[in-house]
Amino acid sequence: MDSAALFLSRIQFAFTISFHIIFPAFSIGLAAWLTVLEALHLRTGRSAYRVLFDFWLKIFGVAFGMGVVSGIVMAFQLGMNWSVLSRMSGPIQGPLLSYETFTAFMLEATFFGVLIFGRPRVPPWFYLFSTAMVALGTTFSAFWIMVNNSWMQAPVGYVVEKGIFVPNDWTAINFSPVVWVRFPHMLLAAYLTGAFCVAATGAWYLLRGRFMAEAKIMLRMGLCLAALLMPIQLFIGHLAGDYVHDRQPEKFAAIEGRWHDEQPASEVLVAIPDEASASNKYAISIPVLGSLIGSMSFDSKEVGLTSFPRQDWPPVLIPFFTFRIMVGCGLIMLALAFIGSYLSLTRRIGRYRLFLWATFLSFPLPFIATWTGWFTAEVGRQPWAVYGLLRTADAMTPLLTAEAAVISLVIFAIVYTFIFSFGIFYIYRLMRTGLVRPMVTPASAAVPNRPLSLAGEDARLLAEAGE
Repeated sequence: MDSAALFLSRIQFAFTISFHIIFPAFSIGLAAWLTVLEALHLRTGRSAYRVLFDFWLKIFGVAFGMGVVSGIVMAFQLGMNWSVLSRMSGPIQGPLLSYETFTAFMLEATFFGVLIFGRPRVPPWFYLFSTAMVALGTTFSAFWIMVNNSWMQAPVGYVVEKGIFVPNDWTAINFSPVVWVRFPHMLLAAYLTGAFCVAATGAWYLLRGRFMAEAKIMLRMGLCLAALLMPIQLFIGHLAGDYVHDRQPEKFAAIEGRWHDEQPASEVLVAIPDEASASNKYAISIPVLGSLIGSMSFDSKEVGLTSFPRQDWPPVLIPFFTFRIMVGCGLIMLALAFIGSYLSLTRRIGRYRLFLWATFLSFPLPFIATWTGWFTAEVGRQPWAVYGLLRTADAMTPLLTAEAAVISLVIFAIVYTFIFSFGIFYIYRLMRTGLVRPMVTPASAAVPNRPLSLAGEDARLLAEAGE
């Protein structure tokens, strides 16, 4: 095995998946937001919802396209850099990826064209149905990917035949308790990403004094949805921690920065883990809290890394810090969501520029939380590709050289940077250009097709929004 090729292959997969995860995390939540907007427009007839729908549909189209393109690379990498993993787990992972094609891609490919071109050609109810089907397709995509990844984290429902993992219980694979913790965690992360991006956009327009009515709708709906979902997400995150505690004790010990068995166990809030000495430098800890978090007990014994063979330790530094960054982002989002919801209920949400700036600057937080959550899960699983069954070093393509790995890594980096820089810049241009309002003719206007003045249209939309 070429250790340099292994390292470069891992860097390449981390690089491409980090690019890819941005767009599904954004588009899944955005598809649900579009469905809500279209339903509200049909239910109330308020033009502000239609204006917002048309605006966010353009952004969704760009993000959706970049997500599809970046996702295709994943399958090529599995065959190119990780052929042993593909051969050994193909009977399980291959069908799961096919299920994603037959469900998610089928719905998205069928109904996405209706969203882009079909509004004047189909009844309103069917347009709403198409929007919901695209949202359902993005959800199916997340489900099958999480089933696939969760099987690698906690393999079930298989037998080993001639060195190959063969499924013998698809129900156990698809409905593993691990899946039904990790899938909601990822889905809620996507909804929160969409909610904070929408709220941040609303705050940006309010700070610039543009599209005031629609901006307040975005700010209110985004932050109120986040206020509802964040407590649920924190609870689901705790359940995800329970599965790690029970099924991946080495990862849990690395996340906690726990080197030795403790009873009762303290909780390390911040520290600098040092693998060489198996200790933490500059640690700040809370006694007993580690036992309470790990086992819901005040005196439970919690296992440290030194209880496991050194070759089974994950890299401690990355999961230790990424987990704390993820939790920190979540707590900041929770505070913003609660404050924003309170200001919304008291109809003061647009009055405090400091809060608007904080909301606008919060838009990277859900992306950072998603990234760091994946880093915690994937780096923490090391040294296993399939936990407890197949080591990452043994999953790599046997004859892959460092030269080939570095060439593919450089090519991917150049292509991704070129394509996605233009995509992200285009999304920024769409947001900077802003919303396009339909031409409205006042009943008393003497000139046909004469639009309302900007002030008059703002007043009408503000009245619709309840301002």
